[in-house]
Amino acid sequence: MAEKIITTNQRAVAEKLLQVQAIRLSVQQPFTWSSGWKSPIYCDNRRVLGFPFIRDFIKSELCNVIFAQYPEAGLVAGVATAGIAWGAMAADQLKLPYVYVRSKPKEHGLGQQIEGYYEKGQSVVVVEDLISTGKSSLQVVDILRAEGLEVAGLVSIFNYGFPAAEAAFADAGVSYVSLSNYPTLIGLAMEKGLVGAKEEGVLLEWSSNPASWLGPKANH
Repeated sequence: MAEKIITTNQRAVAEKLLQVQAIRLSVQQPFTWSSGWKSPIYCDNRRVLGFPFIRDFIKSELCNVIFAQYPEAGLVAGVATAGIAWGAMAADQLKLPYVYVRSKPKEHGLGQQIEGYYEKGQSVVVVEDLISTGKSSLQVVDILRAEGLEVAGLVSIFNYGFPAAEAAFADAGVSYVSLSNYPTLIGLAMEKGLVGAKEEGVLLEWSSNPASWLGPKANH
């Protein structure tokens, strides 16, 4: 399924992420992701947790989306680790039960991969902080489905907008909504003078083929 188009304040979310440096842009000295990819952008939404008023704004936006787009959901699932706090806050405000999903089963105790109480057949909305390729998010969807839960959809704070992610979600039959996204962020950064026209070209070039991008000089 394609990403659901809804009226979220994407610019306001992007502005707040930039304000607290949860998103950083560095064209000349790219970041290296855990995947090994070089990137002129780095997103760490954990930083928002340290700013109570912005944290509250993001939490409210998540809740608005869940309430409006996934009213059938009777359970919220956070994605470990970055989505745990956001999922818990949203579930608390919406007064819904909450679980979180580990990347792999616990190696001791009960060996659980889904932490918390749930019942088979429940409709669940997944809360994720970030969508890049979509691989880790969809692994969580597979885990929940394998346990007999119905996945209503997924909500994330930010989305890089890679075509590969859209295709992966479509193949999995999962709808998703992101509070903000890469094109909105780059447009805002241009307006604020954080990047110039040349840097904008590099940022757009990267997003079209992130896996093979080596940096602003290597790609020219």
